[in-house]
Amino acid sequence: MSTTPKISRRAALAAGAALPLAAAVARPSIAIADGHAGTPPNSNKFSFQIGDFEVSTLLVGSRMVEEPQNIFGMNVSAEEFAAASEENFIPSDKVQFFFTPTVVNTGSEVVLFDAGLNAAGTAAALENAGYTPDDIDTVVITHMHGDHIGGLTGEDGSATFANASYVTGQMEFDAWSKTDNEGFAAKVKPLAEKMTFIGDGGSVASGITGMAAFGHTPGHMVYMLESAGQQLLITADMTNHYVWSLAYPDWEVRFDMDKQAAAATRRNVLGMLAADKVPFIGYHMPFPAVGYVAPRGDGFRYVPHSYQTLLQG
Repeated sequence: MSTTPKISRRAALAAGAALPLAAAVARPSIAIADGHAGTPPNSNKFSFQIGDFEVSTLLVGSRMVEEPQNIFGMNVSAEEFAAASEENFIPSDKVQFFFTPTVVNTGSEVVLFDAGLNAAGTAAALENAGYTPDDIDTVVITHMHGDHIGGLTGEDGSATFANASYVTGQMEFDAWSKTDNEGFAAKVKPLAEKMTFIGDGGSVASGITGMAAFGHTPGHMVYMLESAGQQLLITADMTNHYVWSLAYPDWEVRFDMDKQAAAATRRNVLGMLAADKVPFIGYHMPFPAVGYVAPRGDGFRYVPHSYQTLLQG
């Protein structure tokens, strides 16, 4: 595979480990004096409009992990890693991971991007967004790491999304087919007959286009949503942390199977997002996982979503 990924404006085969699997999302409550109710649980669903599309991000898991430089910034010094962390008001000795599939209602189809960690967690998150697994028409698999395919089937091996067809990248599927990865064999291969395989510029549905974004995995893809003159990019694992990966795109990430290609992909895609001011959803961005990219010297800066999509009409 070329170390320079192909990125269109529109549009290492070893089995890599997925990001650490998440425990159930914690829902602490706080006792309040004078008989007042405790603090309600944090939201695990965020919905907004992109043109005529209703988009909902679904938090299916979150987990704290220690010693994050074992994962991010592996090619920089501990001092540089700590300085970047301090500048962004985050600790350098621990990190909070988020796992966020996205469901898009186009008006004619309900499309789910990635299946989450397990069937039960994804089904519960869909319910909070007003859907059941049977409502899903199409499941898009951005890539084959375990935290993106775990929810494709239940514990008994049955398909979670009984009425769905599936879309994934041809290069991604072919690459994993040549491995002995157990997750791929158990979760993806049984659904192959229901899959449509696409490449760069391939269409998922009207207004949803796949774009090659290789490096994290051999055939990793991102997806552009376009409706009524508005755009949003679903970036999956193209960049996995808003500081240690997005802000510093050349910093190596443990789970990138081709690290040189992944860094080139980050620069290309983040540069496009910054230039065009297109919002994006990142699977591992801080929930609700929606934000923007701004240029910053030789790198970039993450701008979290606030109320921008509420003003679109």
